Amino acid sequence: MRILLLTHAFNSLTQRLGAELQRRGHEISIEFDIADSVAEEAVALFKPALIVAPYLRRAIPAAIWQRHVCLVVHPGVVGDRGPSALDWALQTQEAEWGVTVLQAEAEMDAGPVWASAVFPLRHARKASIYRNEVTQAATTAVLQAVERFAAGDFVPTPLAACTDARGSLRPLMRQADRAIDWQREDTATVLGKIHAADGFPGVADSLFGIACHIFDAWPESSLPGAAGAAPGELIARRETAVLRRTIDGAVWIGHVKRAGGIKLPATLAFAAESSLLPEARLDDWWRVGNETWQDIAYEESGSDENAVGFLHFEFYNGAMSTAQCERLRAALAWARQRPVRVLVLLGGADFWSNGIHLNVIEAADSPADESWNNINAMNDLALELIEAGGQITVAALAGNTGAGGCFLARAADLVWVREGVMLNPHYKNMGNLYGSEYWSYLLPRRVGEDGARDIMRNRQPLTAQAALSSGFSDACLAAEAQAFRIDVARRAAEIAAAPDLAARLTAKRERRAADEAAKPLAVYRAEELAHMRRNFYGFDPSYHVARHHFVRKSLASWTPRHLARHRDLGWTG
Repeated sequence: MRILLLTHAFNSLTQRLGAELQRRGHEISIEFDIADSVAEEAVALFKPALIVAPYLRRAIPAAIWQRHVCLVVHPGVVGDRGPSALDWALQTQEAEWGVTVLQAEAEMDAGPVWASAVFPLRHARKASIYRNEVTQAATTAVLQAVERFAAGDFVPTPLAACTDARGSLRPLMRQADRAIDWQREDTATVLGKIHAADGFPGVADSLFGIACHIFDAWPESSLPGAAGAAPGELIARRETAVLRRTIDGAVWIGHVKRAGGIKLPATLAFAAESSLLPEARLDDWWRVGNETWQDIAYEESGSDENAVGFLHFEFYNGAMSTAQCERLRAALAWARQRPVRVLVLLGGADFWSNGIHLNVIEAADSPADESWNNINAMNDLALELIEAGGQITVAALAGNTGAGGCFLARAADLVWVREGVMLNPHYKNMGNLYGSEYWSYLLPRRVGEDGARDIMRNRQPLTAQAALSSGFSDACLAAEAQAFRIDVARRAAEIAAAPDLAARLTAKRERRAADEAAKPLAVYRAEELAHMRRNFYGFDPSYHVARHHFVRKSLASWTPRHLARHRDLGWTG
């Protein structure tokens, strides 16, 4: 069946739905919802049997929904209506939430229901809930709705007749609803409000007496430097985050957006001000026992002779700045000296890595120079992983991964991916960026020269199953987060205890030596960086223009050609 995805952006949910529908044999094309006339033209060109809207910020034009069945994904339980569904659910601490697939009609979110799915609502960031529970529930519900549509005999239930409807019409959540009273509210309340606004629009507040929006909050239980501090007072800093007192504890604030600016690490956005705060440094890389903000954390399990090391790096949105790459490389080098036989890189809960930090680059005095520094730091990190000859290394991807992050993961011996994770192993969408991280060495040896060329040229996302089928990854593991972690730990322990481990490590080192003799890694790096230098410093500004629009969240002006099949020259419906 021919299905058009009409969406505000090619976000993780749209990617997942597109891939899942294609896997079931449907013909998919995508159009960004830029204007009524553009959407109407897309429908006329593609002639879809069905339109699915995974992510919209405005109503579908009447000229479309009156002539075509349009299924809208609403991130709320049956009966919930309004543009702030997840925000209200998190801030009011609902125990259960869901996704409803309904048919577009004149009244927003009030059409007949085709399918729905529910899930327990974690106390977590809105963006995390969206990428995980909402995406999974939406995938389940949309696939069911599409099957019902294809069957031709299903009659959707009018909202007024839904006996399980427990939601209601709620207004747009405004900053007055999100406001934090630092002198009266406890840590749980403060965290809930920031979580409900993360990653958009953030909570309007102020730091150091300067208005800003705050994001990326973490609880602190040991209160470093809190003696005598008043609620609301900033009391410490650590790497990229600052610590602020509440009435019963404190919260770390990792990212902020100053008026007219872009979202940045807190200690970068307020560099001069935060430098005056006392530094609450952690002594080493070991995971601490109390609640705190720790972006890089190491732990071990198993006996001395069969120990497994786990290296976590919880970088906001998966972006890795020059400094973060350097710190992670130092942690990895330290972990390589530990007496472990298997080393697992777990990344963060929502992202493994998305490569270089475009926001930090955009804010730099010379974005070209910072781009160069950042890609070299990523390369140094990848090299540290490639040359880890003393352990079997595993990249365990619990969260989405893109661009250079995919090839940093592929620098490990094994890549295990959680079911439901989306991978985007390509660079060209960012202004025709060539890419580095030794991809020209790492990718062809896994998928072949033709496979590597297709992945880089087609610029399509891969599901966990597709990554495994293509040869990019080595395993697709359990979808549920806790089950994934258990499975990763079990598999790593089995490798560590295997009687052939010594032989396996010897073969790994011999293979690396043979590859180096055939073509040194330094040559791959030099070839990649020659292209990257042109991206950063050359006459063509495409990368800088694309990065600027990306970090500023500019509205799309057109749908990229590789997504909108119906706009190819010679397309015949």
